[in-house]
Amino acid sequence: MNTPPLHIGIVACSAEGAALCYRTLCAEGAQRMGPHAHPEISLHTHSLADYVACLDQGDLPGVGALMRSSADKLARAGADFLICPDNTIHQALAHVLPQSPLPWLHIAETVAAEAVARGYRRVGILGTRWLVDSNVYPDKLGALGLAAVRPSQEDRTALARIIMDELVYGVFKPESVARLARIIATLQDAGCDAVVLGCTELPLVLNDGNSCLPTLDSTRILARAALTRALPHG
Repeated sequence: MNTPPLHIGIVACSAEGAALCYRTLCAEGAQRMGPHAHPEISLHTHSLADYVACLDQGDLPGVGALMRSSADKLARAGADFLICPDNTIHQALAHVLPQSPLPWLHIAETVAAEAVARGYRRVGILGTRWLVDSNVYPDKLGALGLAAVRPSQEDRTALARIIMDELVYGVFKPESVARLARIIATLQDAGCDAVVLGCTELPLVLNDGNSCLPTLDSTRILARAALTRALPHG
């Protein structure tokens, strides 16, 4: 008898990134499993406003409590393991894991492994100010011998505005995409050989076609890692 795929639980935060992750699981699941096929998927999210309120206060235990609440609901829904298509809130994962009802895939670990597989050594980090200021990516990249490079304070401010005022609402302005491209060019000048799209909305407007550096699409990399975990033979 064939072993069924594992049930993937998505702990979501912002809508656009979670939707892209879900669509990737379904589309690429069909590529690997056959027409229209994909693993069972459940998704739960609290209001993004609840997460932002905690992040603005530096309340990582509060962020972790929201994630744990979603994890509990997904466990009751039958999920076998969890992913979170939101880089920023991974800084609270240490508050979740000790009592999590299910195992997790860590988005930055999957991206770091992909960076090593592609032969990159010095990686620029794009994302919200909360993410860029954190050690989520420096720790995971550093553990594999890679350097992480943060944008300047001015560029972090621009990133935060574009992500939180535009991308999370599905607003994609050409002038903002051009600003993002200039930030990547600055990271290239700083010696980076790749850039992490460390906000799960960024792949909606950035890719290898409009970036001067190769991109590490955290949303799709996480989704592909989840498919590998879920499928009986990877």
